[in-house]
Amino acid sequence: MKIIVTGGAGFIGSNFIFYELKKHPEHEIACIDKLTYAGNIKTLEQVINNGSVKFFHNDICDREAMKKIFEEFKPDIVVNFAAESHVDRSINDPEIFLRTNILGTGCLMDMCLKFGVKRFHQVSTDEVYGDLPLDRPDLFFTEQTPIKASSPYSASKASADLLAQAYHRTFNLPVSISRCSNNYGYYHFPEKLIPLTIINALNDKRLPVYGQGLNVRDWLFVEDHCSAIDLIIHDEKSNGEIYNVGGHNEMRNIDIVKMICAELGKPESLIEFVTDRKGHDLRYAIDPEKISKRLNWQPATKFKDGLSKTIKWYLNNKSWWEDLLSRAKL
Repeated sequence: MKIIVTGGAGFIGSNFIFYELKKHPEHEIACIDKLTYAGNIKTLEQVINNGSVKFFHNDICDREAMKKIFEEFKPDIVVNFAAESHVDRSINDPEIFLRTNILGTGCLMDMCLKFGVKRFHQVSTDEVYGDLPLDRPDLFFTEQTPIKASSPYSASKASADLLAQAYHRTFNLPVSISRCSNNYGYYHFPEKLIPLTIINALNDKRLPVYGQGLNVRDWLFVEDHCSAIDLIIHDEKSNGEIYNVGGHNEMRNIDIVKMICAELGKPESLIEFVTDRKGHDLRYAIDPEKISKRLNWQPATKFKDGLSKTIKWYLNNKSWWEDLLSRAKL
């Protein structure tokens, strides 16, 4: 089987490539990545050099480039991780999110139609549902929850989901969609909460926390997310389906920052509360019952264990994130 992974030099995409190579060594994998600030070719260096992965340095919005890649590689499955994903950046500059996340997805699906791809999988987010109140812990996002995006980022992802559903109905394109909760783990770009806190704490720098840090997120270890996507794309009955993928690990932002401080032996006095993000969602909480029942998937990693693994990885891979920091000037 031949699989194209877009955005494969990014956080979740690279972890998915490593997962697939381990679980399905017989598969052929091609990675398409524009190598924006969040993409790091060094992450994939070993598997590219040893021939396990074919790499294409291209923009998914470039139709001519996509046509050549699809003609050459002839994929059976396309898994689309390629996306602009940072909410703050989408508030400051929405246009690039609309281009990559919507037009890029449309371009990929046009290629899938043209070349008879057996499945297009859209990797989405629970943020398309908006948020939940903090005082209603009994409420969860299900696949039937109406879309109610809060930021340009989540609106662009919701638009891509709707476009994928439209291509499935109108053109009969085989499509599946997964909406995940917040991921954490290895190769996570240093602008996001957990890696930023780890790196800043290691350097005894301030640890910025929005508002009072009371916003709640459901955290999913990235390898658990990869296992869910693998099950979906290899399941013929999942054509046309949407799956919520959550970790059963709801945590307040402030508690995560304090946990990282404790594990690294750093004082909580490093924490600095900053002006809250515009339109900041209060709580995300995923109900993954559908994927659990249909595909027998469960998150395998408890948050405390996953966070310890993540911290150890950042301690042991300083060269990876130090290079990113120098290039991105974060």
